[in-house]
Amino acid sequence: MSETPRVLLVEDNAVYREALELLLGLRQDVAIAGSVADGERALEHCARDCPDVVLLDYRLPGLDGVEATKILLERFPTLAVVCLTGLATSREREALVEAGAYACLTKDQELGEIVGAVHGAVEAAHRR
Repeated sequence: MSETPRVLLVEDNAVYREALELLLGLRQDVAIAGSVADGERALEHCARDCPDVVLLDYRLPGLDGVEATKILLERFPTLAVVCLTGLATSREREALVEAGAYACLTKDQELGEIVGAVHGAVEAAHRR
C-alpha cells in the first residue's frame, strides 16, 4: 500500500458520489482511484486496478452493500471496505461488519471521520 490510501467510491446517487469525489479529491491524505455506481462495476474496477479501500454505499442496485463486501473481500483479500449509508438498521449494520466491512458510517458524518475510517480500515487490512 502507498502512504496515501487509494479509494474507490461506490455510490449510485451521482450527485452525492460526485460531491464526495470532489471533497476527497481536495485532501492530501487520500487519493481517488475511481468512482462507480454499483457493486458489479466495483468488482470490475478492482479486477483492473485494485484500490486500498472501497468506500461503499449500503443500498445499491444489484448487489447490496453486504453482498458486495463479501465478494470484494473474497476476491481481493488485501482490500478494505468502509460502508456509507443514509439509513441502515442495526441488523443491517451488523451484517456489514460480519461481511468484513471495517465500519458503517452515515453519509452525514464529517469528512474527517470518513477519512479517519478509511485510514483505520487500511491499517486493519494490513493486520489480517
